Amino acid sequence: MAPAAALLLAAAVVVALACLALADPPASEQSALLSFLAAVPHERKLGWSASTPACAWVGVTCDAANSTVVKLRLPGIGLVGPIPPGTLGRLKNLQVLSLRANRVSGTIPDELLRLSGLRAVFLQDNAISGAIPPGVSGLAALERLVLSHNNLSGPIPFALNGLAALRALRLDGNRLSGKIPSIANPGLKVFNVSDNMLNGSIPRSLASFPADAFAGNLQLCGTPLPPCSPFFPSPAPAPGMSPSDGAPGGTGKRKKLSTAAIVGIIVAAVVVALLLLLAIVFCCKRSRRGARTEGPKGTAAAVGQTVTTRPPPASGDGTGTASSPKDDAGTSGSVAGAGAGAGEASRLVFVGKGAGGYSFDLEDLLRASAEVLGKGSAGTSYKAVLEEGTTVVVKRLKEVAVARREFEAHMEVVGGVEHRNLLPVRAYYFSKDEKLLVYDYLPAGSLSAMLHGSRGSGRTPMDWDARMRSALSASRGLAHLHSEHKLAHGNVKSSNVLLRPDYDAAALSDFSLHPIYAPSSVRAGSGGYRAPEVVDTRRPTLKADVYSLGVLLLELLTGKSPTHASLQEGDSGTLDLPRWVQSVVREEWTAEVFDVELVRLGASAEEEMVALLQVAMACVATVPDARPDAPDVVRMIEEIGAGHGQTTTEESARATTSEEERSRGTPPAAPTP
Repeated sequence: MAPAAALLLAAAVVVALACLALADPPASEQSALLSFLAAVPHERKLGWSASTPACAWVGVTCDAANSTVVKLRLPGIGLVGPIPPGTLGRLKNLQVLSLRANRVSGTIPDELLRLSGLRAVFLQDNAISGAIPPGVSGLAALERLVLSHNNLSGPIPFALNGLAALRALRLDGNRLSGKIPSIANPGLKVFNVSDNMLNGSIPRSLASFPADAFAGNLQLCGTPLPPCSPFFPSPAPAPGMSPSDGAPGGTGKRKKLSTAAIVGIIVAAVVVALLLLLAIVFCCKRSRRGARTEGPKGTAAAVGQTVTTRPPPASGDGTGTASSPKDDAGTSGSVAGAGAGAGEASRLVFVGKGAGGYSFDLEDLLRASAEVLGKGSAGTSYKAVLEEGTTVVVKRLKEVAVARREFEAHMEVVGGVEHRNLLPVRAYYFSKDEKLLVYDYLPAGSLSAMLHGSRGSGRTPMDWDARMRSALSASRGLAHLHSEHKLAHGNVKSSNVLLRPDYDAAALSDFSLHPIYAPSSVRAGSGGYRAPEVVDTRRPTLKADVYSLGVLLLELLTGKSPTHASLQEGDSGTLDLPRWVQSVVREEWTAEVFDVELVRLGASAEEEMVALLQVAMACVATVPDARPDAPDVVRMIEEIGAGHGQTTTEESARATTSEEERSRGTPPAAPTP
């Protein structure tokens, strides 16, 4: 019996060891995984069940003792929707998370950033939106972070610089904006931020990566991309001298100075030093004399000098003038202004309460790298990236026909306008040769570019939901300008409607600049939107603005610009957009009016499109009094859009689903977990 007993004991030990090997992780982790799978729709069945050990589930890996979950890999199983709270964040010992090639949406949950043991996160090829949270700095053990091909926006957080263990960072194929932070991590071997909306110069710490890692960002510059260009070009070399003459790296031979030339230089230096000494003595005497005449309190400004101070952003009504502190110190950027007093200096002047977030001066602006955004009726617009990383739009005005005081007074009024759907002036500069306006930079571009740019070349067209939001945004901005400030816009057109990320809202720019131009100056490019009764572009009316808004609504509906080449009427010439629409509608071809791209998208909002067409036609009535006021246009569009959001959201979800199903078969470019 002894051998039999020994065999039974051995069998019992084996069974015990097997049971130990199948030990389940804590019930909280198993519950968290089941809750995650139950809350997120998925196409593939995984067979997870509370009756089987979690360590044996598909995609779940536990530690050697099967005591806790350390890896969760669920790539390409058709997950749809956001990561629900209170699920994956309960896997306290998770080291690897891979949900790549699904349809995960929403933002990156904060609870994931509290999993301090995470070493690798693979969320590429999803629909995750929002910003990369700065809380990522808490993942001290993180080695690989792959967020490629999502809908992430906002800046790249500087917190990534604190991840000492980081070896791979892929953020390509998103909508990230701003400057690239200097990530000084010698262990970083894989880095890619291509196909985003980044700007500025590439940090030196990342310049060793190939150009492909930065491609697709039109505003990026510096090694390994082409060098950054200054806002104003460098002066040409003197006649007879090549750029390399006298330069350290030049190839020309240096000529030795003669003894007479050296003596002449020394004499000139002594004379200049004596003159400087005399000037200092003279200034000291004048300052003492001025101190005696000022009295005990003194004055804020001496004779022939103007001092402008910046008020706190929240004080007063926010419309006061404010100059940069650097201007008050007398920088080289201050030049004499046309029409100013004898000692009055031209400077960069900030206006409105929204300018409180800026802290640069004219000299900073002149040193900025810049690129031309476009040339419009008001002037040429540049995107300027300052050395500190701030990005603004600078507009160089042309044909300004008013004096300094009138210009400044009008900029005070325009700069005081604050509304989400309006882009106000933040600062201005006035001199004899240059008149500049500074605006906020909106990286999504203009409505005109989105509607008409590169049609038929694989671009993503604007869907009906985005067009409705743009129509409502432009109408609200115009209504605010009319009703709250009694100002006419004077230049409503699609290139002056700037989009915000995700088309959340649009902003009307270049408003109310007409009073500073010469009378009766008909500027190129505005004819298609100009009301028929306007003969002097310096005196537009509120009803003329409504006409231009109506043309803009027709542009959204038809996809055609007001001067589109296809707007032909036999041999009699080119029709404007309102007359073309009227001619088509008269022939009862209403469906032919609408943009073919909306038809291709399968838009099911034909009733709303017809209703918006009726609003647009009312706005472009020939008789001004027959046109509605801008607030009435807002009300009518809001009534059309009532209940519109749910329908368009479902359409957008279906479009996104089909697009991702088509692309899911493509292997991701990120490191494979």
